[in-house]
Amino acid sequence: MGSLANDIIGCRACPRLVAYAAEVRESGRKPGFGAAGYWCRPVPSFGGRDAWLLIVGLAPGTHGAGRTGRPFTGDYAGDLLYRALWEQGWSSGPESRSRDDPLALDGVRIANALRCAPPQNKPTGDELKRCRPFLERELALLPQLETVLALGGVAHRQVIATVGGRQVDHKFGHGARHALPGVGWELVDSYHPSRYNLNTRRLTAEQFTEVLSSLRD
Repeated sequence: MGSLANDIIGCRACPRLVAYAAEVRESGRKPGFGAAGYWCRPVPSFGGRDAWLLIVGLAPGTHGAGRTGRPFTGDYAGDLLYRALWEQGWSSGPESRSRDDPLALDGVRIANALRCAPPQNKPTGDELKRCRPFLERELALLPQLETVLALGGVAHRQVIATVGGRQVDHKFGHGARHALPGVGWELVDSYHPSRYNLNTRRLTAEQFTEVLSSLRD
């Protein structure tokens, strides 16, 4: 077994996602399309193994992490997330611009429930199931882990399924906290900081910051 990052990048387990990445990559070779230079591969996690906080999102956005190769980098949700982490003192800067920029996280690691960009940002249940072993390995690599922050219901359910929990016992809710038996860390929920959620006021930047601040306790 290779390193987790290399195994993620090399994964080709989901035919639909592999085909979609190839389609996006091919579009970059056509005049008028903006996919030139896109990552177009599964996206590994970002952050060190000394993390006490693991943030789990939904999936790479086609024109966000699907372009840059770093979670939550290059889209609206990432702009909000990284600024919020910086304001908490958990990041060396307020912006994540590319996979190669010098940004460093302090005690935080960021991953996704699904490691590939799905069409219309909608993964299937089978795709999430195939990707679950990567999250299982991720959790095992973090000996100082205290909190997992799930951004959205899909991430919440993926975490619960990964550790063999019962979904019925742990309902998703913004700000909800879950003590999962036998894991040694706490699961905390937040609505995903997507542009849609912010525009519809399901989530505000202040509410998102409040959830992050509460993790200090």
